[in-house]
Amino acid sequence: MPHAPASDAPVIVIDLQTGMFDGVFERPIHDADKLVENARAMIAWARRSGRPVAFVRHDGAEGDPLAPGKPGWAVWPALGQAEGEPTFSKSVGDAFSNPALGHWVGGAREVILLGAQTDACVAATVKGALARKLGVTVVADAHGTWDYKGETAAQIIARENHAFEAAGAQVVPVASLTSE
Repeated sequence: MPHAPASDAPVIVIDLQTGMFDGVFERPIHDADKLVENARAMIAWARRSGRPVAFVRHDGAEGDPLAPGKPGWAVWPALGQAEGEPTFSKSVGDAFSNPALGHWVGGAREVILLGAQTDACVAATVKGALARKLGVTVVADAHGTWDYKGETAAQIIARENHAFEAAGAQVVPVASLTSE
């Protein structure tokens, strides 16, 4: 049975940016409305329980829809990022590649991760957190991706959830955390 994350475990929202949802440059991420609903539930739970919340934003290369200053770059407004909740930028998969995120996590021994893209930046951040000897809880139904190379997004999410567990992360659904 999964353990409840430590009361100081921060919630880190990875790359849920406008370009993932607005459909301007590519179709919206798989099950976008449910992903936003679950992310908002996790953010609200974190705030109620006094946990810090941070957002990570991917800085794409020039010409990329997620490039700094481009319309797709901003954290998706529907998430309701509050004043005082920091945004950490990165240009590679692992959010911990930005030393400021590690500093912000501070003395917490665990992190709670959600966001996008399941098989890219979420997976890289799980590996990065584990490499830093942090306990990791991945919110099973609050990360997303797109269909890719004959595999549906749902299949990729399920496969990656198993891989996260095999690597040592705890993988739990939103309801298991928010009903505490």
